Amino acid sequence: MKHAIVNEVVQEMLPFLNNAQLEKLQVVLRKILAGYEITEGNKEKEEEQDYVSLFLSAKRIEGCSEKSLAYYEVTINTMLAAVKKEVRRIETDDIRNYLTAYQIKKQSSKVTIDNIRRILSSFFSWLEDEDYILKSPVRRIHKVKTMSTLKETYSDEALEMMRDNCTELRDLAMIDLLASTGVRVGEMVRINRADIDFNERECVVLGKGDKQRMVYFDARTKIHLKNYLESRDDDNPALFVSLLSPYRRLKINGVEKRLREFGKQLGVGKVHPHKFRRTLATMAIDKGMPIEQLQQLLGHKRIDTTLQYAMVKQSNVKFAHRKYIG
Repeated sequence: MKHAIVNEVVQEMLPFLNNAQLEKLQVVLRKILAGYEITEGNKEKEEEQDYVSLFLSAKRIEGCSEKSLAYYEVTINTMLAAVKKEVRRIETDDIRNYLTAYQIKKQSSKVTIDNIRRILSSFFSWLEDEDYILKSPVRRIHKVKTMSTLKETYSDEALEMMRDNCTELRDLAMIDLLASTGVRVGEMVRINRADIDFNERECVVLGKGDKQRMVYFDARTKIHLKNYLESRDDDNPALFVSLLSPYRRLKINGVEKRLREFGKQLGVGKVHPHKFRRTLATMAIDKGMPIEQLQQLLGHKRIDTTLQYAMVKQSNVKFAHRKYIG
């Protein structure tokens, strides 16, 4: 109870005192209250600000996508509902206990738990920066260590098998565009015909945070894209549309379903649009593309993210070992 009183007083004085003064205030309050017996009275609960909405508004201004904002909101509100404390009273042990209980109950992976930790850290760090709280309770909770797994990429043979067995011009153009540009599937479905520059073999995509960037495709993709567009008789501005009338813009789940069915037919295994992106990143690094240029091509804000995509082929590691060591 005394600890809660000290915290509450300090929180209220945040706008008026500097860090040194706040620390001194904490020491003085603890010393004085140590000699008193305190019982909780019927204090009328002060209406709490909607800190989550304030945080989401700030992130929206920074350019976060609505999909990310929705994920942040669910993650934070789920934690608040479980902890059952006012935001400003939440402590480090509350967050630790919540993450532990969540992992046990949901049987979640370490990656999932660290994603939750990262979002909560962002939320409480923002509250600290805005002087709503004295110190983020997540500050002492470190990144969850996860095992680095080598994610699969498509082999040249698998890509050629997919191309050779396409029965629709659209699917062939779609596979080639994913393979040669490394675009996210969400970016691909938003591309319009007008975004394509066939002379320069490039197109504009709208990435995360609605940021535009230029991506490039090869000569084979150019031919297959042209063949597909020339075969269409609709006036939909979208680059990729459904195969049947009324020819609506293709959606993310439509692309994923089509590729998944395609993979089953060919026995290629799991065919997913994101795997094309990972394959391109691996191939680019493998052939010596500077990581900074690959970062720009993939539209990553941080170079660490690019490095996670770029897995060097084990066969080349073996070759390098024999060349330089063995």
